[in-house]
Amino acid sequence: MLTPCPMADGGRDRFNMTRRLFLAGGALSASLPLPALAADTPHVHVAKNGRNGAFRSIADALAAAPDDPAKPWHIAIGPGVWEEKLRITRPHVTLTGAGRHRTILTYSMAAGMKRPDKGNWGTYGSSAVTVEAPDFAAAHLSIRNDFDYVANTLRADGINGAQAVALALGPGADRSVLRDVAIIGHQDSFYLRSGRALVEDSLIAGSVDFIFGGAAALIRNCEIRSRLRPGDGVQGFVAAPSTHQGQPVGFVFRQCRLTREDALPDGSVYLGRPWRAGGNMELLGASAFIDCWMDAHIHPDGWTSMGYTRDGTRTELTPGEARLFEYGSQGPGSGSASRSRRLLSTGDLVTFDRSNMWGDWQPA
Repeated sequence: MLTPCPMADGGRDRFNMTRRLFLAGGALSASLPLPALAADTPHVHVAKNGRNGAFRSIADALAAAPDDPAKPWHIAIGPGVWEEKLRITRPHVTLTGAGRHRTILTYSMAAGMKRPDKGNWGTYGSSAVTVEAPDFAAAHLSIRNDFDYVANTLRADGINGAQAVALALGPGADRSVLRDVAIIGHQDSFYLRSGRALVEDSLIAGSVDFIFGGAAALIRNCEIRSRLRPGDGVQGFVAAPSTHQGQPVGFVFRQCRLTREDALPDGSVYLGRPWRAGGNMELLGASAFIDCWMDAHIHPDGWTSMGYTRDGTRTELTPGEARLFEYGSQGPGSGSASRSRRLLSTGDLVTFDRSNMWGDWQPA
């Protein structure tokens, strides 16, 4: 969504080192206490060796699910790097891995890449894992889009359309639960397009608008890691909510830690900007950071505007027009109340309580 700037050779070396760390999995470390997702026994297993009746691919395990969509289908995925582009269209699917560092679901795809038939994949189509059914759950694994955003940016002939989604909760997704997962990308890492979602004890990493969409999502006790990208000045935006104006709550970050990669400058990342997708005037982004710790990479203004086009006219949706708030922020990146950095009162918090966010859905 931004055009990166060229950089000097010293910066190029720094990016190459960072990229190698991520591709090797060395940058996925976290020290959060991580609960299990569920105690139920998996129905099938996926393993590289295929022994003892295990499937050799996740796609094959998904295809073996019972015809009755009301029956849960729990897949245990063994250690390894699983390079598959997955689309989950069946309700009640659970994926559990052997740990975030051991079970890695990945694919390399960007919005500007060509489809086999015609046209480009687009942002939504670039997703490594796409969920289009209710009651999806995942735990103890990583989901990555390994498109090399940095290398593409540094190339004079890099593709136009570097959005590369790791996980998309798309149309039909609802009541999604993610615990102890790592969602890794750069631009547009995690697409919470619609529905309701709970994300706990996890890592979400990216640079530009890397948590975006119109879902009602509680993101609790997670590390939100901003990644270094080519260019000076603004390095990124954490959230880009496209919440419908009739929906009271969008993204709620509670007790999260906003961290950064080494060498990411102070004051270079905004908490977010409101995304009015397609110039739809009914979208009025909503996001709140509550009791979160913020490192010094967060810009003093907190939030910023985002442009959109309607009827051929380019304009901006400002933080003051949208619904972007904080409460109880701590750390060097926290700030005082201002026109762009609006603080909630204690009385406002009831709206953002999980008991009020999702109506009749109250996940355990």
